[in-house]
Amino acid sequence: MMSSLSGRFLILTVIFVMLAEILIFVPSIARFREDYLLNRLERAQIASLALLADDMISPELEAELLDNAGVFNVVLRRDEIRQLVLSSPMPGEVDETHDLRGATAATLIVDAMARLVEPENEMIRVIGNPFRDAGLLIEVTMETSDLRMAMIDYGLRILVLSAVISVITAGLLFLAVRVLLVRPIKGVVSHMQGYAKAPEDARSIIEPTATVRELREAEEALQSMQTQLTQALRQRERLAQLGGAVARVSHDLRNILTSAQLFTDRIEGSEDPVVRRLVPKLVNSITRAVSLCESTLAFGRAEEPAPTLTYFNLSELVHEVLEAERLAIGEHNLSLSDDVPTGMKLRGDPEQIYRAVSNLVRNARQALVASGEGGEICVSAREEGDKWFIRVSDTGPGLPPRAQENLFKPFQGGARKGGSGLGLAIVAELVRGHGGTLELTSTGETGTVFEICLPMGRVA
Repeated sequence: MMSSLSGRFLILTVIFVMLAEILIFVPSIARFREDYLLNRLERAQIASLALLADDMISPELEAELLDNAGVFNVVLRRDEIRQLVLSSPMPGEVDETHDLRGATAATLIVDAMARLVEPENEMIRVIGNPFRDAGLLIEVTMETSDLRMAMIDYGLRILVLSAVISVITAGLLFLAVRVLLVRPIKGVVSHMQGYAKAPEDARSIIEPTATVRELREAEEALQSMQTQLTQALRQRERLAQLGGAVARVSHDLRNILTSAQLFTDRIEGSEDPVVRRLVPKLVNSITRAVSLCESTLAFGRAEEPAPTLTYFNLSELVHEVLEAERLAIGEHNLSLSDDVPTGMKLRGDPEQIYRAVSNLVRNARQALVASGEGGEICVSAREEGDKWFIRVSDTGPGLPPRAQENLFKPFQGGARKGGSGLGLAIVAELVRGHGGTLELTSTGETGTVFEICLPMGRVA
């Protein structure tokens, strides 16, 4: 009960209603005391009228009048004359005097609370204005025991009534909370549990039905999140299927390329100078294709294999990348250049660095070809502190906003129509394997610049 929202709300409602009733109880009990004393003054005034009508009454009648009024004596002031109208023997001296003629609400409340907490019977004098202007002042003397008992009885009746009201109010609010809040919340929880069992099933996505604005906003937010998650799970499934297909294709392609390597051995014996010049490039290309297929198979099993670190000449590697790209340029108005120091050596996996630089240059070439305006691609490198930097820049139109938002994300960061978006994701993973970073330095109408940063120390 205490752990549920409706149970806690029920208890809090009872507490708050009781607090409100207590705030009402204090002025109510003060008002009851005032009415009680005024009633005694009125009854004493009525008793005094009998003496004013008949100047001589018997002691027995006087005692009966005082007993009916609940007082010991009555003093009436008429025409500036203060007169003891009725009197009887008092059991003791007067302890307090209360003047009701100009009493404030605060004074009445304090006096009432003091009377409730004082168990002793006391003798008090009460002063007030006569009713119906029958004089200037009326004063009575009375005991407090009957007053206190009447106040306690009245207070208990108020507390019982307050308890009944609070229970009824709390019950109604309890039902309202269950209908308006708890039931819709349980419905949302039930939808979430059902969705967790089959998140790929779009039928389990929640449909907002709440009429309370806050709950409807929560349902709409949950619907959006579930929709995105379902799409992501479907995409992951498609990627897994694609990965299996790529692995099978890579396996077969590797066998084909291995056979092609055997044919190149025969071609190397040709006397044609052009063939002899192109054969080494063909052999290197086939070797890299076989290595790529093997890496793809390894990626399908787990992730990109760890780099095999060795020192290699970066200038020669960049020159080889650019030579391979020049064969793909054809008649397009593109120029390739490099600004890599001739003797610069870099520690890393030459095959993986080749793939990283080749992917960046290929992306730049495809962007320039797609623009139809030509341009220039430049690969430069430098040493700075304890890091190597490889920069690939072009004079193309820049990356579109969508590609910038999904940069380095597989199948999402494609910059050209029909692109898979894998190139930058592969480069980022290869560079990350070397403990480095890939960064988009700038992009816009003047071109795009990517920069690879590789540490000279150990691979992270």
